[in-house]
Amino acid sequence: MAFPAGFLWGGATSAEQIEGAYDVDGKGLSTADMMTLAENGAPREITDAIDSDKFYPTHDAIKHYEHYAEDIALFAELGFKVYRFSMAWTRVFPNGDDAKPNQKGLDFYDKIVDLCLSYGIEPLVTIQHFDTPMGLEKYGFWQGREVVDLFVRYAETLLRHFDGRVRYWLTFNEINNMSTMPWNAGGISLDASENDKMQAAYHQFLASAKVVKLAHELNAENKVGMMYNGHFSYPNSPDPADVQGTEDFQKLMMFYADVQVRGKYPNYKLKEFERKHIVLPEHPGDKAILAAGTVDFVSFSYYLTHVTGQKTQGILKGLNGLETGYTNPYLKKSDWGWGINPQGLRFALNTLYYRYEKPVMIVENGLGAYDEKDANGQIHDDYRIDYLKQHLLEVEKAIELDGVDVMGYTAWGPIDLIAASSGSMDKRYGFIYVDVDNHGNGTYQREKKGSFACYQRVIATNGRSLTEE
Repeated sequence: MAFPAGFLWGGATSAEQIEGAYDVDGKGLSTADMMTLAENGAPREITDAIDSDKFYPTHDAIKHYEHYAEDIALFAELGFKVYRFSMAWTRVFPNGDDAKPNQKGLDFYDKIVDLCLSYGIEPLVTIQHFDTPMGLEKYGFWQGREVVDLFVRYAETLLRHFDGRVRYWLTFNEINNMSTMPWNAGGISLDASENDKMQAAYHQFLASAKVVKLAHELNAENKVGMMYNGHFSYPNSPDPADVQGTEDFQKLMMFYADVQVRGKYPNYKLKEFERKHIVLPEHPGDKAILAAGTVDFVSFSYYLTHVTGQKTQGILKGLNGLETGYTNPYLKKSDWGWGINPQGLRFALNTLYYRYEKPVMIVENGLGAYDEKDANGQIHDDYRIDYLKQHLLEVEKAIELDGVDVMGYTAWGPIDLIAASSGSMDKRYGFIYVDVDNHGNGTYQREKKGSFACYQRVIATNGRSLTEE
């Protein structure tokens, strides 16, 4: 078995988790910049203004703004065919609604894109990844209809500026996080009502659809995808009540992909809105906008699977570690308690591909773990190597045995970065170690881990090394 020719091997990051330089060269504040480090297991605090007595991880992150050339050179050494990264809205339009773009922000992303292309790396750009401009608070962030057109203007600026250099785009990172982490997803309060969250999600659907249509009009070579936070679940038992509970849970998440792929709200969601008395802020012509802006491919993150059933009752909390009322006794767990389930990735690929019949791409997958250096200062992360190999073998099965059209695989956090859920550096995903701790102390030096050479061989052999070694 083998991966197809042209398979897009690479890695994925986000601006807010790597760049730092939060107030440099005209960048404005984003929702991510207002989140403190989660201390001692407490949730991250969201402050109204920057408090000098608190630590905000995004403000320095891993200082990619300074180290970008070194980092991308390391990605090229790994053999990347594609690099998924996000552009910070607040670098390009510092307040989100500025009259003109910030040229220094565009200049920075010119450097990133051009450097990638010089190494033969295809840029895959996420237009918004968990960093809504704070300047949009006056509109209610994504609850405000005005933000739809402001986002489209921002996206159009990128599409025109990088035309011919960037062909692959994602509109929103993990758009279904509006139901689980609404502040990250769009500046919506963590205790917002379901009606408020669905209103914000509706506006993001409209914005995404408009951008997809625009991207196709500007350049027929543009491919625009949606990005789903990979919530996939098994029933707790064959009990019909558990099977139905699992179906109900999946619908809470999958409807986001349904809208972006099919161009309309599914009937099951409309019926739910009727029961809950949720009214969408629909304007004349909106249905046509959604229908005209369906995505070209489906991308998703995959870290774990859930077990759900009649006790779950639609519980949605946190990024991936949802409280469903059940655990899976057959799986080993990561340092963060996430069940490690390589076979679930094959299940996920089949679920998405045969539901939508669009090409699929894994744009986040990796193992967050505590990495410790040995006496010689080396990190021998055999646990990450095993995780990588086992998951990629399941991708290969989905392609060869199941006929799933998989475009590519971008490992999450090929270089250590701050965690979105906690802001910590302890939870390391990278093949590349960054010498910095949870509070920003360290040299920021980059070093290769043992897993670096493993992923390098996987890419160089187009996956053959997975079974040859």
